[in-house]
Amino acid sequence: MRPPGHPISVTEFEADVCAGLAKPGQKELYSKYFYDDLGSALFDAITLLPEYGLTRADMRLLREHARELPYRARHPSVIVELGSGSGDKAREILPYFTVERRISYCPIDLSAAALSRCQRDLDDIRNLEIIPIEDSYIRGLTSASRLRKPGSSILVLFLGSSIGNFEPDVAEKFLRAVRGALQPADVFLLSTDLVKPVEQMLAAYDDSLGLTAAFNLNLLARINRVLGASFELDNFEHEARYNEREQRIEMHLRSKTRQTVYINRNFSVELEAGETIWTESSYKFLPEQVRSLAERAGFRCDLQCIDAEWSFAQSLLRVD
Repeated sequence: MRPPGHPISVTEFEADVCAGLAKPGQKELYSKYFYDDLGSALFDAITLLPEYGLTRADMRLLREHARELPYRARHPSVIVELGSGSGDKAREILPYFTVERRISYCPIDLSAAALSRCQRDLDDIRNLEIIPIEDSYIRGLTSASRLRKPGSSILVLFLGSSIGNFEPDVAEKFLRAVRGALQPADVFLLSTDLVKPVEQMLAAYDDSLGLTAAFNLNLLARINRVLGASFELDNFEHEARYNEREQRIEMHLRSKTRQTVYINRNFSVELEAGETIWTESSYKFLPEQVRSLAERAGFRCDLQCIDAEWSFAQSLLRVD
């Protein structure tokens, strides 16, 4: 569920933080700012927790269907991964695509460090040309699509259930933009976390070791480090809740006391005891909702696989 980590503009960071904390009613901070070096390391540790089954389910599905994917995707000449990180998931399937022919793999991420690691870690796969693209999802996809061989298809990967971090209207707009960058016969492999018992979902975002709490609180620590803010981390506690109507897990930071926080000496915000700052949403889906979303965006769902251990789906979407 991790968006790509990347260096930030301090000016944009400050503007976003101040705007989010100044919102009437529910104060907010953007989840994209979770991923500094410490936040990224904490998230990587979270994916190993017994309570957090998303990443393992994603990997299991890739392994189970790796052999058939080249045929399902009609032997593409280019594989594009949106928000690739280090490419550890793509490694599960890439060797099956390069058995008989050379292909291009375009990892797209805003983190130059992640792309460098990806290129290094996957360099041993024969018949694979790695072309890293440091850019946003859609601009990167547009660039990668120009590399296709005449008459061949493209396979696009969007794994990890990152689509769940988008608000519903943004998710549909994003899928439409992906569809707009593709041609008939191209294929899009989309991972989504599914609705499951509330206790199971909440545990994934409020683990017994407290790693998710540390991950959430590190956002305030980052604001302190980068913007000279005055957040006292001991005055906040991590809270995960499930919004049943919206089908989403929400992460909040709850103020334990009435307090005033200063940002870079030119902005201040009052927080009441018990008031929360909303830091992340993670939407969960029903299988039919994924198919409906895909169809509205112009795709046809060719195959949908659901993990038996953790309710999680990979949907193979085709452009007709």
